[in-house]
Amino acid sequence: MTTRRATVDRARVNTRRMERQGLTVPLDAAPAPVVELMPAAHAQVLSAAELSVGLRSRDLTRADVRRALWSDRTLIKTFGPRGTVHLVSAAELPLWTGALSSLPAGRNTQPEGVRMTPEQTAEVLAAIADALTGAELTVDELTEAVIARAGAWAGEPVMPAFQTLWPRWRQVTHLASHRGLLCFGQDRGRKVTYTRPDVTPLDGPPALAALIGRYLHAYGPATPQNFATWLAAPARWASELFAGLAADGEIEEVAYGDGSPAWVVAGDTAFPSQPVRGVRLLPYFDAFVIASQPREELFPGAARTRALAGGQAGNFPVLLVDGTVAGVWHQRRSGRRIAVTVEPLSPLTAGQLRELEQQVARVGEVLEGKPELTVGKVTVGAHA
Repeated sequence: MTTRRATVDRARVNTRRMERQGLTVPLDAAPAPVVELMPAAHAQVLSAAELSVGLRSRDLTRADVRRALWSDRTLIKTFGPRGTVHLVSAAELPLWTGALSSLPAGRNTQPEGVRMTPEQTAEVLAAIADALTGAELTVDELTEAVIARAGAWAGEPVMPAFQTLWPRWRQVTHLASHRGLLCFGQDRGRKVTYTRPDVTPLDGPPALAALIGRYLHAYGPATPQNFATWLAAPARWASELFAGLAADGEIEEVAYGDGSPAWVVAGDTAFPSQPVRGVRLLPYFDAFVIASQPREELFPGAARTRALAGGQAGNFPVLLVDGTVAGVWHQRRSGRRIAVTVEPLSPLTAGQLRELEQQVARVGEVLEGKPELTVGKVTVGAHA
């Protein structure tokens, strides 16, 4: 007997994704619960993460995000999906560290003479954990601490990076983060600091199952390949994970769009009846833009050429109209003044222009400045 799969169209899927992240009706929530719905906010540039959180909420500002990070410690800045800097909820850090530390180890790309042996890796990880317990150290201070504990070899400047050479130990920074031994502390002037979070990672299998559940809640229906791309993990490994969860009844298959198989959390097959309407601004590398698949549905027509950089999403802040990318924008700050330039790919109606003005006003509230809107050509390049 064949089980009938639920069929869902892409417009309703997109609406559900936006609704669940506060991108249709802003959320009345603290920063950490907002981040959990993404389920992580890209924070390579912290101001972009502040906007990602603030634009999903009714009244949060960058000060609220910073307070959650550095005072309340309800948010953690760490290395997340794809090895890039993200904000995650402190309450979900055991899940994240358990899942990320269980990812398959990729091929070590460091050349002979630079790469560390498994024994050296273990020694450096122990040194990092010891040095950061109860401390916030700059990179230079942490280098000295690792050398003092592991030996001079750990600090040899052998890793080419940004037209300089980094000390050998830094090749395991991401690994230390994934194992819960390292996260970011508050910047000391222009210098980044690291500290050790108070976390015990969950066991790998339940952590991975929980992370897939968070991902599918936010971005399902999705395929194992979508999940693998989001994490920068092997597709075959992701397929095996999905197959195991399906066999256990934790996820179920639906027919998505043209009937292609995709997955949702078991029982999570309710979708809005109406497509999303309205205007939204999203910053660089916003989670919704990065994780929503298939990408051609989110970036239709001219948006694919204008708002993607070599097929990569996130390099441009985007204008959404009725749930799809319909332009790009840029903001430049000078003191309290924030000059916002928005480039629609087609003319906006009077109603859409009013919504855009409201969005720009909200950008100003989040960033605690005075925005000035110009509708015209964005002349800066990607990720400027």
